[in-house]
Amino acid sequence: MNFPEEQIDTWKSELKQELQEHILGFWMKHTPDEMHGGFLGEITPDLKVIQDADKSLVLNTRILWTFAAAYRLYGDEAYRQMADRAYQYILRHFVDQEFGGLYWMLHADGSVSNDKKQVYGQAFAIYALSEYYRAVQQEEALDLAVHLFRILEEHSYDPVHKGYVEALSRDWKQTADFSLSDKDLNEKKSMNTHLHVLEAYTNLYRVWPDGKLHHQLAELIGVTLDHIVHPDQTHFLLFFEEAWQAKSNHISYGHDIEGSWLMVEAAEVIGEAELLNRVKLTAVAMADHALSEGVDPDGGMVNEADSSGYIDTRKDWWPQAEAMVGFYNAYQLTGVSKFYDASLCSWQFIKRSIIDPEHGEWFWNADREGRPNREQPKVSAWKCPYHNGRACMEMIERLG
Repeated sequence: MNFPEEQIDTWKSELKQELQEHILGFWMKHTPDEMHGGFLGEITPDLKVIQDADKSLVLNTRILWTFAAAYRLYGDEAYRQMADRAYQYILRHFVDQEFGGLYWMLHADGSVSNDKKQVYGQAFAIYALSEYYRAVQQEEALDLAVHLFRILEEHSYDPVHKGYVEALSRDWKQTADFSLSDKDLNEKKSMNTHLHVLEAYTNLYRVWPDGKLHHQLAELIGVTLDHIVHPDQTHFLLFFEEAWQAKSNHISYGHDIEGSWLMVEAAEVIGEAELLNRVKLTAVAMADHALSEGVDPDGGMVNEADSSGYIDTRKDWWPQAEAMVGFYNAYQLTGVSKFYDASLCSWQFIKRSIIDPEHGEWFWNADREGRPNREQPKVSAWKCPYHNGRACMEMIERLG
């Protein structure tokens, strides 16, 4: 089905303006830490800096990915400077020179506050470093990404049941502290970590098409389909013990729609036709379920449900970003217009309820009536430019 060219041009123009002026512009203006280097750890909704806030590996690697991708696409030297700043700070402060890998959390001054090796964080470093290499051809960055791949395969990979253990101690020994955050179960394996290892290995394979990486990425796609996707193919299971016994029946609609397009991307990058066909069927089924069950008539996606119904009807910023991309991906796979409409409606909801027209960037969430939450941080360990920045870049490319 062909949609009005004028509508698509307007959509692209709005996305580019949002990306460059309100997202990237916000992070360039407000987040560099001029006192300690790198980037500030937390900024309130009214732009007050929390001076003693910790600096997270997740936030810093996501800043690196975002500005490396923006520089690769647009060639703006200001984006290059932000990416360089993030890269140099990560090298100087997050890299563990003794045991390898990267620390999970730093104090505001750059000293280590949490030295555990959270695999989720290592994965985001691989994702960011490989993107930085794509953008600027920095061999040192690629070398570090490959080092992280090899260290995960040595210490986190489960050769018996497949997949990856959530976390290890600083020296890569077993730990009882697996949780990614205080909202997560303390289990050995999770959907979330595997999704982002998948994402990271996909981006690394683009620049380093190594045979072992190919094998591990293909296996990880299979693990996702066989163990993490629910048997009815409508959503992800979230937490698991070592042998993949599910430990939760919660549904995260944002992860479902994000994973639907990331799985397709991974299978496309390694180029295995049979696996790609299987992934496409699953991705469309998951997108269809997320649309029918997780999206309100206003276009906003609610956060979570379980077998009893919704358990969190807030609409966080990142599922809205992922919904726009995931539904458009489903439209590209099927040509079914409801997915196009859902993607556009996601963007309309973002414009109405998630974008902060006063300060820039996006509100943390909106309630079910579409009223934005003005209490949560604008920048924090988990509030970053990656979901919304990536969504804009993905959609500009896909609409183009």
